Amino acid sequence: MCILPIFSKGSIITSSGVVEGIEQDEVITWKNIPYAMPPIKDLRWMAPQPINDSSIVIDQLKPNGCVQEPSRYAGMSGKNIVGSEDCLYLDIKSPKDALTLVSSSKVKKLPVMFWIHGGGNTTGYKDYYDFTEFVRKKQVVVVTINYRLGPFGWFRHPAIQNLQTGIDQTSNFGTLDIIEALRWVKNNISKFGGDANNITIFGESAGGHNVLSLLAAPQAKNLFQKAISQSGYTTSYTKEEALGKNNVQQLNDLGSLSVFSDSNVSSLTKGNIKNFNSEDLEIQRQLLKSLSAESIMQIYLDVEKNTRDYMPLLNRDDIVITSNGLLKDLADSNLSKDIPVILGSNKDELSLWLGVHRYFVKIIYPFTRLIPIPRIKILDPNLYASWVKIRSDAWKYRGVDEPLIALEKAGYSELFAYRFDWDDQRRSFYANTPKLLGASHGVEIAFLTGDFQYGPVTKYVYPNNDARYQMQETMMQAWSTFAQNGKPSIESIDWLQFDSNSRSFLKLDKDRDMQNISDAEKDLLSILNFDDFSGTDLEKCVLVYEVFTNIGDRLYDDFLDWNNGYCRKYDIQKEQKALEDRLLAKYGELTIF
Repeated sequence: MCILPIFSKGSIITSSGVVEGIEQDEVITWKNIPYAMPPIKDLRWMAPQPINDSSIVIDQLKPNGCVQEPSRYAGMSGKNIVGSEDCLYLDIKSPKDALTLVSSSKVKKLPVMFWIHGGGNTTGYKDYYDFTEFVRKKQVVVVTINYRLGPFGWFRHPAIQNLQTGIDQTSNFGTLDIIEALRWVKNNISKFGGDANNITIFGESAGGHNVLSLLAAPQAKNLFQKAISQSGYTTSYTKEEALGKNNVQQLNDLGSLSVFSDSNVSSLTKGNIKNFNSEDLEIQRQLLKSLSAESIMQIYLDVEKNTRDYMPLLNRDDIVITSNGLLKDLADSNLSKDIPVILGSNKDELSLWLGVHRYFVKIIYPFTRLIPIPRIKILDPNLYASWVKIRSDAWKYRGVDEPLIALEKAGYSELFAYRFDWDDQRRSFYANTPKLLGASHGVEIAFLTGDFQYGPVTKYVYPNNDARYQMQETMMQAWSTFAQNGKPSIESIDWLQFDSNSRSFLKLDKDRDMQNISDAEKDLLSILNFDDFSGTDLEKCVLVYEVFTNIGDRLYDDFLDWNNGYCRKYDIQKEQKALEDRLLAKYGELTIF
């Protein structure tokens, strides 16, 4: 591989230190700039604190991913638990000519695009995606950030909130981290050639969810001027659900009162603390603040092994998100930011997970295991296709249409929707890539970065052909023009605005297949169409349950009432757990990898 020369591009003094730029491929990068104090020791589970010391010399080589379980899909490899609580850092990329704008009052500064990574708000890292090509081609400034994850980013416990005041009573610390990073960008980005009054937030999956959270959060007002949510969702938990109190279907085991039980705390402290929950809140607080980050993560991971729940995430703390929940907050005109917004999802969102799940696929060795060339075979193609379509259509309805309708109700006037359909992939000996993967969750990001990577199957997922180059140009052009002036411009088609009557969305695809489509008649009930479904009654009910309990708040009562109570005969969570136990007993893993 050819390594191009890189060199320093001078020093920039920011509100949190002095940083050196490194130029490569006509783009200058400034790395690992701290935007807030390290949230360690007593600052754990408190709102981020700004840094006001411009004399600090910033160490750009310092590793600083946030605490999480390792995952090669999130850019954080390793064993056990990786990352650090000292992780509130950001990177900036600007075209090499951007610095000439800093000293010129006559030249308009560049639009700023502020990327929020995905990963379920439990994993992820600002360095995972490289936007160098996007910055170079479209002359925008891109900022990427870290923010606290999992139990460090979203945590509620009486010993924390009851003993803190003001904004520190929040339980959405990760959301406030993102807001603090935006505040830092607004105050400093002009030094990097960016326009502090033209900031577009964009993110995918949990990053898209965080974009929606920022549209609702009053603390984010006036910090950005446009927003793009890619495959986002509107789930938010009540305070009681975050604690694990008085709820049957949600977060029973991973509420903080269950996680930090007497037995779990005694195990963590090797018996030194035996009656944690019988002590007063101040003693509990001291213990929670003194535990190592690794210990806190480990207790969650140990509990998670025996439950289908996940770590508590965005919750209705009545500070960042009201008790009404995220979706209703988006419809509240008092919280409206009335800015241009794009929301979208992918045609085959769920194939990213279902396409490697042993319930749907298997590995075969056509040449025997002595010649280890595996192939992925879909066990029941009709069942797989139905499951992917229904779940992905429901993702669009709950993650795109519903929040856009809410935003319109709040007074937003410039709204756009899309569905990413590009699946011009190559079949291979190993798998029928278009059928197995297609326009899966996250596959669109490469068309924004220009960095086409999908491990050893890259040439099949992103074949080097005209369809790929068309899609890259379409997305880069649409996103950058939207950042510039609030209207996504595509050369081959006029992208119609969304409204609740037509519910128009743009089918994003190669040029000849792009079109505006109306989804005016579609809702969850019509999406649950089982005319060609090849599965059993139980499989049908599991799928209905997943539609009603994902991508937004869990509509458990709606699930029970579906089709005149058709699925009340099943305990779905029990059935899902039994299935997973059978697969684990047989294969040792739920996925083929």
